[in-house]
Amino acid sequence: MKGGAASIGVIGGGVAGLVATYRLLQAGHRVRLFEAGSSLGGLSRTFEIGGERIEHFYHHLFTSDGAAIRLLDELTLLKTVNWRPTTAGIFYRDRVYPFTSTLDLLRFTPLAGVRDRIRLGLVGLRLRRERDASRFESVTAIDWIRRNAGERSLRVVWEPLLRGKFGDKADGVPMTWLWNRIRLRFSSRGLFSQKELLGYQLGSFAVWIDALIKLIKALGGELETNAAVNRIARDGSQLGIETAGRTHTFDAVLATISNEAFLGITPPLGEEYAGRLKSVAYQDAVCLVLSLKRPLTGHYWLSINDRSVPFLTVVEQTNLVAPERYGGRHVVYILNDVTQGSSLGHVTEAQLAALYLPHLKRINPQFDESWVDGRWLFHAADAQPVFTLGAGSRLAGHRTPVSGLYLANIAQIYPQDRGQNYSIVLGETVAQMMIEDLIPGRRRQAPGLNAEPEPYSPE
Repeated sequence: MKGGAASIGVIGGGVAGLVATYRLLQAGHRVRLFEAGSSLGGLSRTFEIGGERIEHFYHHLFTSDGAAIRLLDELTLLKTVNWRPTTAGIFYRDRVYPFTSTLDLLRFTPLAGVRDRIRLGLVGLRLRRERDASRFESVTAIDWIRRNAGERSLRVVWEPLLRGKFGDKADGVPMTWLWNRIRLRFSSRGLFSQKELLGYQLGSFAVWIDALIKLIKALGGELETNAAVNRIARDGSQLGIETAGRTHTFDAVLATISNEAFLGITPPLGEEYAGRLKSVAYQDAVCLVLSLKRPLTGHYWLSINDRSVPFLTVVEQTNLVAPERYGGRHVVYILNDVTQGSSLGHVTEAQLAALYLPHLKRINPQFDESWVDGRWLFHAADAQPVFTLGAGSRLAGHRTPVSGLYLANIAQIYPQDRGQNYSIVLGETVAQMMIEDLIPGRRRQAPGLNAEPEPYSPE
C-alpha cells in the first residue's frame, strides 16, 4: 500500500462490482475492474427499441428499495424515476384473472370457496406483517403454504410458480424465500392501496449505470471490458489476477461473480468454505423480448400458473412505461428460469418464438403473430440461486479463507432475491468491510451506508 491507499482488483462489472468500485475509490483506494463481457452493467445491460434504451431483463424499483433510491438521489437522478401504480394478474386454465386488490382475490374463482379466498388473503396479511425470518427457516414453502393456506391455494396459486421457477428443486425451497418475496411485493403498497407502486428510470436504468461509470473514471478508477480472468493467485503478500497472459497484482481482490465461476479461478479455499459455495445450485435466465403493435394483457405482471405453458412470467413493460417511449410499440418480456443444461437455454430466438407465441393466443385470444414487429433473445448464466432448507446456516462469508480475497454475489443475500437494490447493498457492504480490513484500527464508513430509510413516498 502507498500512503494508506490500497490497490484493489474487482472481478465482475455488474451492479455490485461497480458500486463497490465507486465506494472504494471514494475511500481513497486505487481500483481496477475486470469485466469478461464487452459492456458493463450485468443484468442491467440494454439494447434499443424504437430508439429508446431498455434492459435485457425487466427492471423496476419498489418504494422500499432504500439503497437504490439513496444512490439515485446521490447521483442527482432520483427525479428521472417515474412512479406508476401497476396491476398484476394470474393466468390459470386459459383465463387471465386480475390479482392485485382484495376484491380481485374475492372474485378469484379458481379457489372455489370464499373461505379459501379469505384464508389466502389472511395468510398474505400475516406474511406482510411478519418481520422475523427465523420463523420460516426450518420449513419448506410448499409445506408451510399447504398447512396455512390449504391444499387448493397451494395447487392453484403457489405450487405452479415454485415449480415453474425451481423445477424439481421446488420441494426444498424454504418458506423464508417466499416470505421475503411476498413482503417485498406488499412493500410498494400503502396500507389501503389496491395497486403496487413501481418506479422506472426514464431512459432505462443504464442512465444511472452510465453516471456511476463516469464518476468512477473521474476518481481514477480503471475499467477493463473483454477482460476475462483466468486465475487468481497468491503473489507474495499480494494477489495476482491473470487475464490473457497478463498478471496484475493487488493488495486485495473482490470477486463479484457466481460461486461456480469463482471456484474455477480461485486459489484453494479449504474444504469447509468451498463446500458452502458448492451447496448453492443455480438456474439460468432465458428472456424473449417482443415488440408488439398492440397491447397484450392489460397488466404489468402476469404470473403463469398453468404449467402447460412453457414460460413462467409475462412482464408488459409498457404498462409501466408509456409506449410512446418506444416509438409507439408495446414491449413484452417473456421470462423463464431454467435448470442449467436445459434445452431452453440453447434454442435460437426463432425456435423459442415458435414455442412461445402460440401460448400468447391463449392469454389473449385476439393475439396474432402479425402483431410482432421485433424479437430479441437474452440469456444469463447463474442468474438465480436455488436455496434449500438450512441455507442461512450454509452461506459463505464475504471474507474468504485467502487473506485479502473477498466474494460478493447474489448467493450471499439470502433470504433476499436478485435485484438491483440488493446488488447495491451487496457492493456497499463489502466495500465497507474491505475499507475496515485494509486499515486496521480505523473504522471508516463507506459513503452511502446509512440505515435503510422508510419506504419512499414519490411526490
